[in-house]
Amino acid sequence: MRALVLINPQAHSGRAGRQVDALKSAFEERGLEATFHLTTAPGEATKRVATLAPGEHDTVISAGGDGTLFEVVNGLMWRPETQREALGVLPLGTGNAFARDLGLAPGDLDGALDLLEVGRTRPVDVAEVTTPDERFHFVNMLGAGFVVRAARAALALKALGRGAYTLGALAALLRLPSQPFELELDGRRLEPLDTLFIQVANSRYTGTHFLMAPGARIDDGLLDVVHVRRLPRRRVLRLFPTIYDGRHVEETEVTVHRAREIRLLAPVGSGCIVDGEPASCLPLTIRCVPAALQVFGAGT
Repeated sequence: MRALVLINPQAHSGRAGRQVDALKSAFEERGLEATFHLTTAPGEATKRVATLAPGEHDTVISAGGDGTLFEVVNGLMWRPETQREALGVLPLGTGNAFARDLGLAPGDLDGALDLLEVGRTRPVDVAEVTTPDERFHFVNMLGAGFVVRAARAALALKALGRGAYTLGALAALLRLPSQPFELELDGRRLEPLDTLFIQVANSRYTGTHFLMAPGARIDDGLLDVVHVRRLPRRRVLRLFPTIYDGRHVEETEVTVHRAREIRLLAPVGSGCIVDGEPASCLPLTIRCVPAALQVFGAGT
């Protein structure tokens, strides 16, 4: 293995940076050849991966949280398909939602290194997002509506650790607006929906412990669309705990669709959140790219 390890030292409120020396020692002890690169600015990981010389490395490893993984994935997807390196994930961040679908709990470095040492990869789907101004990719989730407000609140609370996502969601409940979203699934236009939020999911988890899309699979060639219609605040508070174990999808106010291509058409200018970070505004198109990456991880 000739790996490039991209470390976000600011991940998990700086805890990732304090693990760099231990991480290098762990690679040496296992006989894993690696070059370590500590990022210093947003977008740096994407540029570093996208400009790798062909054959320079055979593995690229994201060492951080879901935001770091988002950048690394985008760097890989900008490369020609035949030149994309295998992807490894070291869950050093606050959320590490995608790592759960690889069989890794947050902070499970030994498990992640075991996967690299075994050397077995699996194909994983990637979601491609196109807007009038840009194109980018994600492996976890894109959300619109209430979840944007909750994610912004969580970002402000990240210093509190993995409880930031729960606290952010509860803080966002102080204001609970709904919006009339217009949605198209595989070319089929739905009636305008008075919506609390929409999550387009490639994987199952978001945040730290929210099982947002329990039926999602990272290798089925489809994206899950979780739609929650407008609810009174009291009902939201009762529904909120069920997101931890995925029971919210059984409620009448929640609908789950599956599609290869999703278009979020309106409200135009409404923002979205991708893998915990603010992203583009509507309208946008999300397309599943099946088996786009080879990732080190346990099979399902």
